[in-house]
Amino acid sequence: MITSTTIETILNSTIQALNTILTMKIDLQSPSYTLEPFLQEDIGVQIGLTGDINGKILIDSTSSTFSAIGARMFGIPVEGDMLVSFTGEFGNMFAGHFSTHLVQEFANIDITPPTVFDGNSTIYGFEKAFLLPLTIENAGKMTILFTID
Repeated sequence: MITSTTIETILNSTIQALNTILTMKIDLQSPSYTLEPFLQEDIGVQIGLTGDINGKILIDSTSSTFSAIGARMFGIPVEGDMLVSFTGEFGNMFAGHFSTHLVQEFANIDITPPTVFDGNSTIYGFEKAFLLPLTIENAGKMTILFTID
């Protein structure tokens, strides 16, 4: 069951993880609940959570946003196969830092390898989830969807 304390902990861990891996300003919008299905429209990465919290994180954005983040991090354009690889690695970096922060509140958290979605995908398999829309300065918009089993 999702409690307000669990959601607050997840959101705080998300903010800390994003601030750790991104050097750009992040403008967070208000989180909201959503029901299935979720339409992932361009490119995204999904990471599973196991342990004290079981669920999934889907980071959804555009190729241009992930490319701008990659260019900022590495100093060179990120496109094509490198963009798909970078999107998966961004998911790994986020999930690693996210779970490190979560461990302070929950004793047992593990993450699964990332799954990258390239193109339109309709995501089913959850009853209720919450999403956090955000804008990354000089990069673009991103949505992080959390499903808790």
